[in-house]
Amino acid sequence: MTNSPRTELSVLTVPAFNDNYLWLIHDGVHAAVVDPGDAQPIRDALAAHKLTLTAILLTHHHADHIGGVPALLAEYPVPVFGPRKDDIPNLTRTLGEGDRVQVPGLDLELEVLDVPGHTRGHIAYVRRGARANWLFCGDTLFAGGCGRLFEGTPEQMAASLGKLAALPDDTLVYCAHEYTVANLRFAQAVEPDNQAIRLRMIDATARRGTRLPTVPSTIGLEKGSNPFLRYTEPGVVRSLVEAGRLPEGAAPVQAFAALREWKNVF
Repeated sequence: MTNSPRTELSVLTVPAFNDNYLWLIHDGVHAAVVDPGDAQPIRDALAAHKLTLTAILLTHHHADHIGGVPALLAEYPVPVFGPRKDDIPNLTRTLGEGDRVQVPGLDLELEVLDVPGHTRGHIAYVRRGARANWLFCGDTLFAGGCGRLFEGTPEQMAASLGKLAALPDDTLVYCAHEYTVANLRFAQAVEPDNQAIRLRMIDATARRGTRLPTVPSTIGLEKGSNPFLRYTEPGVVRSLVEAGRLPEGAAPVQAFAALREWKNVF
């Protein structure tokens, strides 16, 4: 059976586990997978869309992002790209800030950003293009939130998020988990008068009610409604002070750390 003709690049959403999203970037013939924590959903998606896997792209070392790699490599002996500062087996090319990846099999170049915080070596992949800007950010930036600081520091995570917030507002944010509604509940507690958060919660709740994904979002949407990109806003700082989580006059990074600690127990 022959494959269909190549088409414009697009991204398939592949749900896995309870709340993970795996991403297949494809042109109708070839596909690269981002963070395949489970092989079977990727096998199923490749078969359903008659695609051939040509590359694996990893953002960090956690099992729900790399667990499916060995099984996929047993069927598809493809290059595996990933962060040089995380300890990940099976990598054929290690990556860091400023590297560029010409994705095998696809007319796609990705820029690599170092975004430590969730893990020491976490990276993100950025596609800059006339048609669409894409960000594959693993567990650094979530829709309405950010990842826990398992290995990095508040200073690192705040800097990483600042780097992502500097991308064009129309950049589509392909994060790795469906945490949006829970994240927005926290955002509403932090900024109860933020109408962008209120409207976003209405939309996200409706989508989840019909089992639709709430991602990708956009950088512009995150900047208006994600407290972890808004930790210097006066309303956010005021909420932290009033909650007894931040002293008056604290440095911005202290506000970020207090916000993350609050979310951890929210």
